[in-house]
Amino acid sequence: MISALLNHIKKEKLFSSTEKVLLTVSGGIDSVLMCELFHKAGLNFGIAHCNFQLRAEESDDDETFVNTIAEKYNVPFHYIKFNTSLYAKKNKVSIQIAARDLRYQWFEDIRKEYKYNYIATAHHQDDSIETFFINLIRGTGISGLHGILPKHGRIIRPMLFTTKNEIEVYVKKHKLKYREDSSNASDKYVRNKIRHYVTPVLKELNPGFENTFNKTINHLREVELIYKNDIETKRSKIVKQEKNNILISIKQLKKLQPIATYLYEFLKPYHYNESTVEEIVLALDGESGKQFFSNTYRLIKDREFLIIEQRKENQEIRSKKQELRIKSQETGIKNQELRNKKPDPGLDKKDSEIKVLINQKAIDLDNLKLSFKSEVNNLATEIQKSASIAYLDLEKLEFPLEIRKWQKGDVFYPFGMKGKKKLSDFFIDKKLSLNQKENAWLLTSKGKIAWVIGQRIDNRFKITEKTRKIYIVKLI
Repeated sequence: MISALLNHIKKEKLFSSTEKVLLTVSGGIDSVLMCELFHKAGLNFGIAHCNFQLRAEESDDDETFVNTIAEKYNVPFHYIKFNTSLYAKKNKVSIQIAARDLRYQWFEDIRKEYKYNYIATAHHQDDSIETFFINLIRGTGISGLHGILPKHGRIIRPMLFTTKNEIEVYVKKHKLKYREDSSNASDKYVRNKIRHYVTPVLKELNPGFENTFNKTINHLREVELIYKNDIETKRSKIVKQEKNNILISIKQLKKLQPIATYLYEFLKPYHYNESTVEEIVLALDGESGKQFFSNTYRLIKDREFLIIEQRKENQEIRSKKQELRIKSQETGIKNQELRNKKPDPGLDKKDSEIKVLINQKAIDLDNLKLSFKSEVNNLATEIQKSASIAYLDLEKLEFPLEIRKWQKGDVFYPFGMKGKKKLSDFFIDKKLSLNQKENAWLLTSKGKIAWVIGQRIDNRFKITEKTRKIYIVKLI
């Protein structure tokens, strides 16, 4: 079995002989054998154990047992206690998800702190088969059908070369001690139901089921590689980044078939599910401005593009989630409440107004940088025709000026046009996207719009032959 392990490590390029691996050890039969094989193979490793405090004394006994394993092999032992139930309650997730989130983040912390190259879990072929059926039941794309990957980032699975039965035979023959998790006997969990009822029937129908099934999984992995290569080729041609936004060309997207499958893959990194993707496809020929939300992003259907931008509240939630990860070995978690904010896509709310004093040289906001200067109006003054520069009659302005976001009902007198116009109609004529409208700023004088910044000045403040001083504002 040692040679089979080393062959698997070499074939899947899991790690080199000089690299150090952090073994995640529960004390169960699978992780106990993983430690034994790593030790006999002369590999460099340490042991990490999580006590989730879910089975009272049994959890503490597991911790003590794993510690003896580390002492037996004379390797580093890292352990932690988590208040898993409290974390699950605060984050409104299941115990299984809470335990997964807590352990993998802690494993990564330990890996970085103690300079391990990889984190190894003791998943075997039976686990991969069970994962296949779980994904199949819940509904999945092609990526959910490849079972458990041998290597994913810094996570490796060196035991995928063997089956549960082979593990049990080896452990019994070599009289290795291990801990039995009482929850493994429960049918409360989906994985256990598949393990106790589905796979035994399949093995009865085909005694060599594990081998044939794993060959099928390997074929699916190869198909997935071809599929992903095509997706990435199409993505590079259709999906573009512009500043902080992602743009998907609607015209190019419509040339792809099946369009929903391609769009689902393009939007997967932004956490859109299949049902929302189907709604977006149906809206492609509809009016502009419709919005679709995932937990972390907003998609706007514009005339030519699907515009994807990160929701502002997601940044706050992510930073607060960082605060939930605590390394305390006794309490494990420091509680921080996360607020679930509703997105506010409307433009009615009046933003804070920024004052501009007469001697001010510049203003630097998050997405707006302006410079200000005054010049005497003479023949030497160079007038540049640019939407990013406003030339205003200084004597017509009343300071302090104000910079603010536009609001519904705003009206101005566009330069080069007769009469007044609603700003909302002006934006429609200019074919601005919803995103551009939301980020539109105004420079005002005593409530009157002097410049729709980056778009058009107001006739009331334009320079004329009678202008003595010019106020020049540049959008940087």
